[in-house]
Amino acid sequence: MSVYVGIDVHRKRSQIAVVDHDGAVQVNRNVPNGVRPVLGVIGDLPIGAPVAFEAAYGWGWLVQLLEDYGFEPHLVHPLRCKAIASARLKNDKVDAAILAQLLRADLLPEAWIAPVDVRQQRTLVRHRCQLVRLRTMLRNRVHAVLADYGCDRAGGCFTAPGRVWLAGLDLPDASRRVVDDLLGLMDALKEPIDALDTQVLATARGDPRVAALTRLPGVGTLTASVIVAEVGDVTRFPSARKLAAWAGLTPTVRGSDLTVRHGHISKQGSPWLRWILCEAAQSAKRSPEFAAAYQRLAHRRGKKIATTAVARRLLARAYHLLREVESAQERR
Repeated sequence: MSVYVGIDVHRKRSQIAVVDHDGAVQVNRNVPNGVRPVLGVIGDLPIGAPVAFEAAYGWGWLVQLLEDYGFEPHLVHPLRCKAIASARLKNDKVDAAILAQLLRADLLPEAWIAPVDVRQQRTLVRHRCQLVRLRTMLRNRVHAVLADYGCDRAGGCFTAPGRVWLAGLDLPDASRRVVDDLLGLMDALKEPIDALDTQVLATARGDPRVAALTRLPGVGTLTASVIVAEVGDVTRFPSARKLAAWAGLTPTVRGSDLTVRHGHISKQGSPWLRWILCEAAQSAKRSPEFAAAYQRLAHRRGKKIATTAVARRLLARAYHLLREVESAQERR
């Protein structure tokens, strides 16, 4: 007898619903997250039984569990699962049962489940980016303290001469304590950031996709590594427009009859890919390839929209470069 499983994943507990091929609910239980509790509900089901779950907070452990014990995981796109979003009665039991029913009817809006190596690569580059963001926040705090006393240095405050200049400033005791603590935290972050840079660069050195992407203006090795990690398998996108939509760089469209309105970018999909492309666009917009188009659009729509447009064009070119690399590897 065919069975279908829907799991509504939460941070500490999950709701598990099992339905048969006729759509009758056989089990609908709430269990703590973990291998034993989940297997206590679905452990006796046939090997290869399909399991649907939403892309919610902390779903990685569930994918690993299902793959290890021979189940067939199906990751649900949460924004496209309208049967759950528009339900009048919303609770965990209903959501889990609807996931199982959609899976049974082959109406599930699925998302791509990245392989373990891609998920680990994403974890590494995201961790590096988060640490750099934290260091930037600390630097901004130092500048804010100095601004209270009208202090500034043209050559920067965090080079070797800048540190000497900071140490010689006559600041009140409380402000001096704040500056010293912030500098200490920045020094503590330097070692893990340098170690991550070394590891990411070592991994990127043998990756032809990274080498291809660094030919783009504004894209260095670290930026290319983030793009490769976030995109994953580029062949899952049939066109550059589909990839841009997944990155949230395409405009929202609202249409009624013959009237069509285009809004701002959707900002759906990978926020990390969108962020790194916008960062790369800050340099790429000054390159000969994009400067003229950027200036024209900036004059009409403003600099922010023009920079976002450059980011999308960068992604389109990155898509074609990645497809070329994949095609070359397939021919070998």
